[in-house]
Amino acid sequence: MSTEQDVLAVAARAREASYALAQATRADKDRALHAMADALLARGEEILAANAEDVERAEADGTPANIVDRLRLTPERLDGMAQGLRDVAGLPDPVGEVVRGSTLANGLELRQVRVPFGVVGMIYEARPNVTADAAGICLKSGNAVLLRGSSSARSSNAAIVAVLRDAAEAAGLDADAVQLVPGDTRDSVKALMRARGYVDVLIPRGGAGLIRSVVEESTVPVIETGVGNCHVYVDRAADLDKALAIVLNAKTHRTSVCNAAESLLVHADVAEEFLPRVTAALQEAGVTVHGDPSFQALDGVLAATDEDHGQEYLSLDISAAVVPDLDAALAHIRRFSSQHSDAIVTEDQTAARRFVAAVDSAAVLVNASTRFTDGGELGFGAEIGISTQKLHARGPMGLPEMTSTKYVVTGDGHVR
Repeated sequence: MSTEQDVLAVAARAREASYALAQATRADKDRALHAMADALLARGEEILAANAEDVERAEADGTPANIVDRLRLTPERLDGMAQGLRDVAGLPDPVGEVVRGSTLANGLELRQVRVPFGVVGMIYEARPNVTADAAGICLKSGNAVLLRGSSSARSSNAAIVAVLRDAAEAAGLDADAVQLVPGDTRDSVKALMRARGYVDVLIPRGGAGLIRSVVEESTVPVIETGVGNCHVYVDRAADLDKALAIVLNAKTHRTSVCNAAESLLVHADVAEEFLPRVTAALQEAGVTVHGDPSFQALDGVLAATDEDHGQEYLSLDISAAVVPDLDAALAHIRRFSSQHSDAIVTEDQTAARRFVAAVDSAAVLVNASTRFTDGGELGFGAEIGISTQKLHARGPMGLPEMTSTKYVVTGDGHVR
């Protein structure tokens, strides 16, 4: 068979599996999720051995360290994947939830209820933990899932999916509710993007090039998870100790993720005091600062270009600039932000309210690190991605965001 036929074959099986999964009870799904979590740990050596092949291949190919970090699994990360599945099992089942309901004047009973999408396609890069997260969230929300990870993680993903399928089947669900899309070439990605009628929605998760390609080329509806050029703005009324802690956490806690800070803005009124402190602290943590002339007056700071200010580094780099006022900070963010997560540090509630109202991002944070834009941190359990678009879902996508709705109209012989 051709690559397209191979992909459509697994998509057809996913479609069949989705019918029964949509009717599964919460107990059925939770039992499967716990079985999947147990199996990840029980067969951890098998998964880690497969992952070691991917990591060795990536390092031999000269893959950047931040990408290798995303790719690498450890026993601790495997524990986190299993705990993520258990966390999802502990969350309320969104399927069947009544979003709104009423009795109409003519006596008809109207309910809008949550239902699964059906079949979800995931196209993602490097991070094999996404394989388990996506499978778990899709299963709990009643969706079959087709997983197309990058070729760099093919051994890891194949091992993880094999474990998850075996566990789901042993728990009484159709194994085809979780499938790996066949093929390592772009042809398989293209076939998945054109599988309209088999796949209900696609979610790309990765770099700007991948997301743009899927959005522009797919005939299947797409929920866009965007890149993260996240800003931290230190206002004139900021507590500078808080500001220093927030900037360091947002930039250095984990650099290879989309909610890491990539840009720093500092109000001119506090620049003289704050710039030497924050620059020294960042450099001590290994961060290269790409700054405007005010920052360049400090040792070791590189000159920043517009490209630097618009960059999602995913590394120990940050762009930095001094702004004369809040309006200038807002203008800079409007120009360069990817509308993912942007934060203000201030003790001035008027400035905070203006910032929240004016910044058009999926998450706006006040006196908190951008690293909190995360489904787990916000209490949603494992997330399938962070949407930066405005239709259907925006921000961290948990279980409710993985459903659509339908209307149930109940009458008693009513005719129009």
